[in-house]
Amino acid sequence: MTETAHPDVETASDGYARRFAGAIGSWMLAEQGRAVADLLKPLPAGSRVLDVGGGHAQLTPVLIERGYRVVVVGSAAAAAGPRLQPYLDAGLVEFQVGSLTNLPFDDASFDAVVSVRLLPHLPGWRTFLADACRVARWSVIVDYPSIRSVNRFAEATFGLKKRIEGNTRTFTLFDGTDIDAAFEACGFRVGDRHSEFFLPMVLHRMHRLPALGRTLEAPGRWLGLTRRWGSPVIARADRVGEVLSWSA
Repeated sequence: MTETAHPDVETASDGYARRFAGAIGSWMLAEQGRAVADLLKPLPAGSRVLDVGGGHAQLTPVLIERGYRVVVVGSAAAAAGPRLQPYLDAGLVEFQVGSLTNLPFDDASFDAVVSVRLLPHLPGWRTFLADACRVARWSVIVDYPSIRSVNRFAEATFGLKKRIEGNTRTFTLFDGTDIDAAFEACGFRVGDRHSEFFLPMVLHRMHRLPALGRTLEAPGRWLGLTRRWGSPVIARADRVGEVLSWSA
C-alpha cells in the first residue's frame, strides 16, 4: 500500500490526526468547518452528500449538524479511521470502499460532493475532479494549497516544516486557474472561494495558541490579504445551469 494509491489512509491515521491535536488544532478544524458550512448553506437539510476520502472525519460533524445524509468513500477499509468509527457505529454515516478517481456511484447520485485533505496528494487530480463532478447533481467542494500564498516557498522550507510537524507530505500547489479550468471542462463553474489562513499553518502549530492565532490572522482578514493570498483555499463549483436549483 502506497501513499499515492491510498492517500486517504494516511489522513485517516492517528499520526495525521495529531497534526490537529490540542486547542490549536481544534481552532484550525473549526475554521475549515465554518468555511465548508458557509459554502454549503444553500443546500437544504436532507440532501445526500458524498465525502470523498473523508475517513479522517474532519467534516463529518459539520455535515451531520446540517442534517445531510452522508456517505464517505475511501480507497481501502483502513481509510475509515478511528475518528469516523463512532459515527458509523451510531448509524449517522455510511462508508464504502472504492476508487477515489472512479467512484462506485451512478451519475448525479449525490446532491453535493465534498473532499478536503485529498486533492493535492492525488497525481491524477483532474480525473478525480471529473468523477466528482460526474456523481454530483449540483456542487463539488474541494480544498487546495495556493501557490499565491507563502506556499511558493514550500520546497525550500520543506525540511524545516517536516521537523516541526513530523509527518508532512509533499503536495501539489495550485494557482486557482488550473482548478477553474478543470471544473469548466466538466460543465461546472467555481462560484465561491474561502481562503482559510494568511499565515502558514505551521506557524500556528508552533505557537499553539488559538487566541494568538486569531490575533495574528485578523489584519490579513481586515485588509483583504487572506482572501487574495491565503491558503488553503476551499472552493465550491456549481453545475452550470443548476445553480438556481439550490433553493428549490
